[in-house]
Amino acid sequence: MSATADHAEERTSPAVRLGFQPEQVVQEIGFDDDVDQELREAIEEVIGGQLVDEEYDDVADAVVLWFRDEDGDLTDALVDATTYIEEGGSILLLTPKTGRDGYVEPSDISEAATTAGLSASKSVSVGKDWSGSRLVTPKAAKSKK
Repeated sequence: MSATADHAEERTSPAVRLGFQPEQVVQEIGFDDDVDQELREAIEEVIGGQLVDEEYDDVADAVVLWFRDEDGDLTDALVDATTYIEEGGSILLLTPKTGRDGYVEPSDISEAATTAGLSASKSVSVGKDWSGSRLVTPKAAKSKK
């Protein structure tokens, strides 16, 4: 019975659906008191440790970027985030859902990702107030690092 419960949890956990894996180092950028604590806890549970903050001075396997419209230039934030990740790593861009304060237009996300040399591989609802886009570095761009 527990095996069935484990498989059900894997299907429903947004952290697993977003590709997080045990023992990854995940850096969190843009943390504020409006973030989705349940998602943060789900990611920490999957990776088996705590998210590291913006002060972390080594390379991470993935970045969680909380971004709101008033946070500045999204392209700049994405370019900066790529400097923190291991080659082949991904960025989980989290933006407020439609109608929430700080909402970012999908076209703005797409344009910023393209300009930053990233491609979106998956977009999901990750909570009551947040949507997530998993962004990856195209293979051709990896050699530029």
